[in-house]
Amino acid sequence: MNQPVTADLSCLPLLASALSSAEHGWPVIPLHPRAKRPAGHPERACPGTGRCASGHRKPEQRATTDPALIHSTWATRPYNVGIATGPAGLLVVDLDVCKPEEPKGAPDGATSLAALCERTGQTVPTTYRVRTARGGEHLYFTAPTGARLKCSANRLGPHIDTRAWGGYVVAPGSTTPDGTYEVTDEAPVAPLPAWLATLLTEQPKPTVVDLAPLRDGTRAGQVALERECAVVASATEGGPDGRNNTLHKSACKIARFVAWGDLPRDVAEQAIQGAGEASGLPPAECRTTIRSAMDWVIAHATPRQTAS
Repeated sequence: MNQPVTADLSCLPLLASALSSAEHGWPVIPLHPRAKRPAGHPERACPGTGRCASGHRKPEQRATTDPALIHSTWATRPYNVGIATGPAGLLVVDLDVCKPEEPKGAPDGATSLAALCERTGQTVPTTYRVRTARGGEHLYFTAPTGARLKCSANRLGPHIDTRAWGGYVVAPGSTTPDGTYEVTDEAPVAPLPAWLATLLTEQPKPTVVDLAPLRDGTRAGQVALERECAVVASATEGGPDGRNNTLHKSACKIARFVAWGDLPRDVAEQAIQGAGEASGLPPAECRTTIRSAMDWVIAHATPRQTAS
């Protein structure tokens, strides 16, 4: 009969953390001791044997809730614990602290989330919370049924990341040189608020931009409008400021064709407006940005024959 593996005493707190996560139904992966990187081999060095016999298995695919496998993994080495958020049915909002090199007064994740709530008139419900090693915070939510939300970086605001499918979070009890991950609120994990789910849901890309009727449009103007609308609509990362900047640049490029008489202004503005809204920007913000770009470029446009 196989004898149970006896854990080294230094591994017991991390083993307990891994087992506790598994009891919640949250699959876990081992992370390097006192670090946040997944343990195990990278894809480039995969031996193609064992659990990878049918192909390399990424950390998310290797995550497990099997107590026997967890015991054997954490028995002899104090691995930190990672929770595979996608398979766990979780979406974790990660509120980071500012880096030392950032300007004094720059908003951290908590400040950015408070500002987002104020702008939208919403509140964040009480939920399970974990203090990170560097002083940030993880807010745990159950992911909406039927949705497959992905990880995001700064989409909700500066220093606000989310971990869902394709990612993981460091579980409480894990340690790094910066400190220990600790539970600060043991409240039940709340469902992800619908307003947050909406902000994190990728908007479908427009497949066709309706350009008709073009009164005196040229083919070059049509192609440029289609191209810039695609650029704007796909600018879903980098936060609202980044998306607004992309919208302004593309609107300026199209405004030249409006100034030259190749595109009707109302048609161009309507198409870019739709692309801006598809990227997640508010309609009013899109209109203001587009009109500002159009007004300035039309007033200062270089004649076609001298334009480079």
